[in-house]
Parts: sequence; C-alpha cells; structure tokens
Amino acid sequence: MGSKKKEIALQVNISTQELWEEMLSSKGLTVVDVYQGWCGPCKPVVSLFQKMRIEVGLDLLHFALAEADCLDALEKYRGRCEPTFLFYAGGALVAVVRGANAPLLQKTILEQLEAEKKVLAEGCERKVIRDEALSDEDGCFTCDKDSGDDEDMAPWGKTCTLAIIKPDAVVHGKTDEIIMKILEAGFDILTNEERTMTEAEMRLFYQHKAGEEAFEKLVHHMCSGPSHLLILTRTEGTEDVITAWRTLMGPCDPDVARREQPDSLRAQYGTEMPFNAVHGSQDRDDANRELALLFPTFKFSDEVLEASLGKSSRQFGLYYICSK
Repeated sequence: MGSKKKEIALQVNISTQELWEEMLSSKGLTVVDVYQGWCGPCKPVVSLFQKMRIEVGLDLLHFALAEADCLDALEKYRGRCEPTFLFYAGGALVAVVRGANAPLLQKTILEQLEAEKKVLAEGCERKVIRDEALSDEDGCFTCDKDSGDDEDMAPWGKTCTLAIIKPDAVVHGKTDEIIMKILEAGFDILTNEERTMTEAEMRLFYQHKAGEEAFEKLVHHMCSGPSHLLILTRTEGTEDVITAWRTLMGPCDPDVARREQPDSLRAQYGTEMPFNAVHGSQDRDDANRELALLFPTFKFSDEVLEASLGKSSRQFGLYYICSK
C-alpha cells in the first residue's frame, strides 16, 4: 500500500487544461510522460524516476503523466506508438526523449536540471526548442488510428530481434525488473505486449526442437500463463542487437549461467530448464521467423526496402524482413 502512495505522489496525473497550465508554471524541471489511453503510462521508468528524485531532491524536479487524448495541447502526440517524454522548464519545452530509454532519460534529466539551475541562479538564457519530429517528414514510426491500417513500423535503418519474458518470470513478478535491466543495457523497446501463447503457436514456434525430449514440457510451460513479448533494437553504431541480447540473457541453462555469467538475466531470474526466464532469437534468420509468427502485422522499413506483412496471424505463412 505504501509503494502505491509513493507512485501516486511521484507522478502527478494531468487530466485537465487547468492542471496542465499549473504544471507549466512549476518552478524547476518537469518531465511529462505523454501516453496513449490504449497502452497506458510507461511503467518501467517509474523506478528510475524514484531513484532520481531521491538523488536530486524534490524542489526542482517534477514528474507528471498526461494522456494525449485528454489535452488539446498534446493533440499532435495522439496515436504515437512509442512513449514520449517532454521536458518543460519555465513553461517552455526544453527537451524531448522518445522511447523508454532509461540511460538517455537519466542523462537528459541531469543535463536539463543543471541547465535550469543556471537559469534560476545566474539568469542564463533558457534554451527553448520546438519538437521537430512532429513534422510530416519525421523518421519516427506512428500509428494512424483513422487509416484502417493497424501495422506497426520499426524506425528506419535499425535491425531488431524478439525477446520474450517467459511465464515463470512473469508469475514471480519480475517483469518490470527485467525490462529495466534491458533498458539500462542500452536497448530500445519498440513493442511490449503481454500475451498468453496458444499451444498451436508454440508448437510451430519451437518446431525445430520437436524431436527433443523436453519439447512437450517446453510447449506446456510457454502456454501456462502470460508472457511479455518485446521487439528490441539498439542505437545505431552499437553491437548487433541479436548478439547483444543473447549476451545479456546468458547461457540457456540457469545453472551454467550462474557459473559462467552471474550477471546475466538467466543467472538472476532463471531456476532450471525450461524455466530460464527469457527467450531470444538465435540469429538473424531465427529473428525473422519468430517475429513473423508472433507479430504478423509488424512492418520494417529502411533506405532500401519496405516489407509489409499480411494481416492473418492464423496462417503463419509469412516472411518477416528485419535487416538491411
């Protein structure tokens, strides 16, 4: 009960124009999590916000929630598929962070807080910005709810992979912890969907293991409760996302992971096979196949190609392109 009260106090819910104007007049820096009603606020960053409020104090740093559909001032942010964090100081927009990227959020908060302290203490000029990404030419992916097309699109020029937080980790309440570790490791989460898999999906998903003794146990486990399905990418110029995700997961067997990579996710959250907390694609071809099966409407674009997948998730006869 106490933690709930802390969460409410941490992020003020701005539901009216009056509260929005009051927020803009607040002294210091305010970080607004602009969210869509159909997906809700970005829960994985709450622990980061709590940590930063403890570190920097309560006077000049404020956090707020605002549903895009409820405020006219946020009209241009409606229907966007990724979290958007707006930074306001002195009633003006001073920074924008798109996506639940914990390291970038922390860096931006510290930089903007330092800048605002100089404005207040020394009278320095505040650097106000306009969110250029709202123009028609922006490279971010959006969801147009009026278009009748419910496909998602990955950012241009980025590779991606599938990650699954398995039922054993979900049932033990470890989802948020694992997501925070994913973000802290430098991954961007394009999609995060909670879903209980069907037996048909999992038999097809693990068909390459059909001859193994543990196949039936694996299928049963993956259908035993909700999983979290994530599409991951990484900032350009860093390690390949598939390799980086497999490194963060660690060896498949949690006992081996604890011996060889004690800081890996499977070492920390896995118990025994097949209860090893997380799944990741083996390689590029495997990522293409798995994403096509579980996200048949996902679309990837880059400078060379645009692959649009069919709508039917029941057919599974799809080919997913997730590379240059």
